[in-house]
Amino acid sequence: MKTVLSTKMLSLSQKELFLNSGLGLVEYDALKIELLDVKIPFDYSNLIFTSKNAVKVFLKQAQDLDTSNLSVFCVGEKTKSFLQENGLKVVETAHYASELGEILIERYKNKTFLFLCGNKRRDDLPELLSKNNVQYKELEVYRTHLNSKKFQRDFDGILFFSPSGIRSYQLENSLINSTLFCIGETTASEAKKYSKNIIIANKPTVENVLVQAINHYRHP
Repeated sequence: MKTVLSTKMLSLSQKELFLNSGLGLVEYDALKIELLDVKIPFDYSNLIFTSKNAVKVFLKQAQDLDTSNLSVFCVGEKTKSFLQENGLKVVETAHYASELGEILIERYKNKTFLFLCGNKRRDDLPELLSKNNVQYKELEVYRTHLNSKKFQRDFDGILFFSPSGIRSYQLENSLINSTLFCIGETTASEAKKYSKNIIIANKPTVENVLVQAINHYRHP
């Protein structure tokens, strides 16, 4: 039986999707997230989120606030759903930060934004906004730590959801004998430093990464 390693703990529905396929699954968190106790300024009405972790920090501090006047701009369907579930108005969403940056420059150039992010955030979005004179303040609200773990075996496939996840895994393990399933181009470009056996999800969601692995081993 082929066995696949997920570098992130999966939800019950995600696991079922996988285990019904007859593949073996091992999972662990390659990263540890630390939510920071920083004071968020609430005098901005346009917020940018590129991850659910930043949203969690915001929600913790915004419990007693009227958030109905806020306009939110975010990356990723999961982040969008999480924001909407918590009553926030998502005005624009994109698959990638660079894509969101283009939208902001094109349609919202005269607005001022608060960008809540982590310490491993990519430079694409801030660089785009700065280059095009879009006013924004950036605030680091969480940190990503590598959570390395040594495995005494190789896996047929490994599921990766961020460049940091790849860096964490390869600290103590080799990637040479596995097929690497990556959530998007950014993760894949990190994976290419270690392997040529890479399959990229055609939509940047966890579910799509799972489907790519299932299809790959079901129809080799």
